[in-house]
Amino acid sequence: MGIYGAINAAISGLKAQSYALENISGNIANSQTTGYKRLDTSFSDLVASGGNNQTTQKAGTVTANSRATNDIPGDVQRSDIDTYMAVKGDGYFVVQQKLGETDGRSIFSGNNVYTRRGDFEIDDEGYLVNGAGYYLFGNPIDETTGNVSGTVPELIQITNDFMSARQTTEIEYRGNLPTYPITAQADATSPGSELLDSSITPGNDITANDETAFLRSSLAGEAITIYDENGSPVNVQVRWAKSQNADASAPQDAQWELYYMSDSTATGTDTAWTHAGQFTFDGSGALISTVDDTGTTASPAGTNVTLTNLTVNGNTVGDTLFTFGSDGLTQYADPNGSAKVKTLQQDGYASGEQTGVQISGSGRIIATYNNGQTRDLYEIPIASFNADAWLERLDGGAFAQTSDSGEPLYSATGSVKGNSLEASNTDIADEFSKLIITQQAYSANTRIVTSGDEMLQEALNMVR
Repeated sequence: MGIYGAINAAISGLKAQSYALENISGNIANSQTTGYKRLDTSFSDLVASGGNNQTTQKAGTVTANSRATNDIPGDVQRSDIDTYMAVKGDGYFVVQQKLGETDGRSIFSGNNVYTRRGDFEIDDEGYLVNGAGYYLFGNPIDETTGNVSGTVPELIQITNDFMSARQTTEIEYRGNLPTYPITAQADATSPGSELLDSSITPGNDITANDETAFLRSSLAGEAITIYDENGSPVNVQVRWAKSQNADASAPQDAQWELYYMSDSTATGTDTAWTHAGQFTFDGSGALISTVDDTGTTASPAGTNVTLTNLTVNGNTVGDTLFTFGSDGLTQYADPNGSAKVKTLQQDGYASGEQTGVQISGSGRIIATYNNGQTRDLYEIPIASFNADAWLERLDGGAFAQTSDSGEPLYSATGSVKGNSLEASNTDIADEFSKLIITQQAYSANTRIVTSGDEMLQEALNMVR
């Protein structure tokens, strides 16, 4: 190879180390860039022709190539911004770039690219755009079924639409009624005084004239706010009255009557409390049958009654199912003699205004409303590639597919983590170590050039 060959090899070494220095410099410069993937440097030797004789083979020059680290994640850090997200594990967000605007509306490239940078925020048009100007794609959620509709991701656009009201159709009530109700008129020395006042016929509605006697011989069963079809709140107060004690010698089972207040302003013979159902318990305190106000036995027995055309103070909600579930309503002894309610909830709500957007643990974009409800809007797809290292790097921490990377696959094992950001995978301490080695290697190559030059000068001096 000779002196000139040695100098050429050293010069290739200088170029290769300069290339490595450039990658190190870029990595350090992007050590605080969200989702940045560092570039490492690989060195390859270029062998000069030496034949198959080992003794004639020579060391060749060197070339440097970049080595991607797309599959090496950075640390996932906590963020207080609800729309920030990170991919935990394998995969990329699907995004597009904005080309411009037409008639005040954004126009996009139409070409999907992929990124790990998750610092997305909502812009003035409702799009989710990250700090590098890439717009997020997702799969819309069907509001009725709660399932993803379609398999092709589309541009996410969040509107500030109101959530419509939902009429209450079911009230869930679970609790215990005491074996001996301690009502206002109950007297332990007077058997039967704990039962519904004898002036009131069990199963009938309670008129305003009978309300005082009714209140003295019944127990409060708590109250709940439900909603009509327009979202107007309706306060439903429930009371229980025991109408029959169990008697094993008769034999007969214990019976309770359920009422709800239907008119707080009723007078005279107007109905103040509406009868809603009759409940029968056996001697062990288990509910064995239920009959609603129309005389219909619930099926399956002991799980629900229907409050027919439920109306309170003129606000009509309509037929409402009053459910207990299996073993949800019992009659066990209670020293306090009061109705103990464990569960009291309903399925309606008022209309609501959107108050925010956040990312769920399952990777869905969820809108929150001031009526306490939430709605799933989009599911964020995660794309993966068989050969991540062969993706084309783009500005802003994005990647484009190539023929070598393969097509995007939407079966990535990674997951989306909300209120988080993935940091750069650059380790500054590691880069400084590489920097020291690169500098030393560069200096060593310059010594080869210097030594070669001195040897050439000696050869030229032989002529003089």
